[in-house]
Amino acid sequence: MGKPTGFLEFNRVDCPAQSPEERIQHWNEFHQPLPLEQRKEQASRCMDCGVPFCQNGQILCGMLSGCPLHNLIPEWNDLLYQGKIEQALARLLMTNNFPEFTSRVCPALCEKACTCSIYDNPVSVRDNEYTIIEYGFANDLLKSTPPTVRSNKKIAVIGSGPAGLACADTLNHRGHSVTVYERSDRAGGLLMYGIPNMKLEKTIVERRTNLMQEEGVEFVLNCEVGKDISAEQLLQNYDAIILACGASHPRDITADGRDADGIFFAVDFLKSTTKSLLDNHLQEGTFISAKDKHVVVIGGGDTGNDCVGTAVRHGCASVVQLEMMPKLPDSRAEDNPFPEYPRICKTDYGQEEATAIFGHDPRLYQTTVKEFIKDDSGKLCGVKTVKLHFEKENGRLIPHEIEGSEEILPCELCLIAVGFLGCETNIPEMFGVSVDDRTNVKTAPDSHATDIPKVFTAGDMHIGQSLVVRAIKEGKNVATEVDAFLMGYTNLPFVK
Repeated sequence: MGKPTGFLEFNRVDCPAQSPEERIQHWNEFHQPLPLEQRKEQASRCMDCGVPFCQNGQILCGMLSGCPLHNLIPEWNDLLYQGKIEQALARLLMTNNFPEFTSRVCPALCEKACTCSIYDNPVSVRDNEYTIIEYGFANDLLKSTPPTVRSNKKIAVIGSGPAGLACADTLNHRGHSVTVYERSDRAGGLLMYGIPNMKLEKTIVERRTNLMQEEGVEFVLNCEVGKDISAEQLLQNYDAIILACGASHPRDITADGRDADGIFFAVDFLKSTTKSLLDNHLQEGTFISAKDKHVVVIGGGDTGNDCVGTAVRHGCASVVQLEMMPKLPDSRAEDNPFPEYPRICKTDYGQEEATAIFGHDPRLYQTTVKEFIKDDSGKLCGVKTVKLHFEKENGRLIPHEIEGSEEILPCELCLIAVGFLGCETNIPEMFGVSVDDRTNVKTAPDSHATDIPKVFTAGDMHIGQSLVVRAIKEGKNVATEVDAFLMGYTNLPFVK
């Protein structure tokens, strides 16, 4: 440990961000990295804490605490502080295939489990990770390194999201020939079309997929299984198949008037914006536009926040975000001790921007939609909301409507962001694999093998809707299992 007193000498300094008024004028990332010397000071705040919960990745009270990849956080923080950035990069890449993704979109589970956060602000782990990986790219340290020996084993990966990319990258470096099939026109899955450009610039995704192509991974785009290629062809032509298609079946709202024109799933809204932005800089008007519309977003999670930020950039007339649950406290409750994930209220970038533009927080808590209101032509013109109160029944909080609390909000565009039910069922059906009652592909515990020989699964398709960092872990672990299946042994790690 290079500086035992770093956390006493230096306060936490976050990467500066453009003001909401400035950043809503464009679609690019809006955080600026700190100068390297100042970043080294921030890395020195990582202390010799004895038990580094930051890298444990354990489930506590039903929530994930610490990094599920078990990143060697204290080690590369110290190497960054000492200026040994190439060594820090090597340690980082030992556990994480894609730090450039997690350092941008991960909720920083590591920081929530940082020992320093008990009495002070946590170490800026995610920003330190960003500095290390971007230093590597900027200084040409991440060069194409194709395997020198090939195994003559062929693997098909269905889906190019974070899980699919992670298993493809790992298996390719192991010497297997990997082909990734993607039904969209660009590789990246969720990373490309599910996360807005201001949160993860698509040049970052393309930089990585281009590097993977140089190293030997083949990408087949605009190719949908069951339409452009059959499951039978894949089973015949490959030694192993990995299903990594994500959990893309959105949960719907069943309120009266759901058939109104102007109601969309959040994923369709976000994808249409990103695709149009990449294709023609939003010039052709082929996307779902929020311009001059009163927008209501149903759902208080990260996707709902992304919809708020996107709608603001479109130039919406107003935006309201409905959150069914009560507002969380600003600090940990007594029944939520460290190192559990902190159940506290956070304000994300989209909410900051809406507050700056419209003068108030867009969120309405304990509120849900009771009815979608249509005009004479069938177009959405408003939503009727109702307030909720919660009562504990059989150990669970059950919502109940508050009589007389109905309110009508003007709305020409409603975006449904209430999560996903699981994977689309056509892929499991075509391969004949079993699914559970949540339509996740079924496997044995701690396994990725399906009940069909040589067919495996990973990512949200396997575990349900989750985080990018967990999808990467899933991709690494299925690669280990597939390697052992093909070769009879493996020296790849399995991340618990």
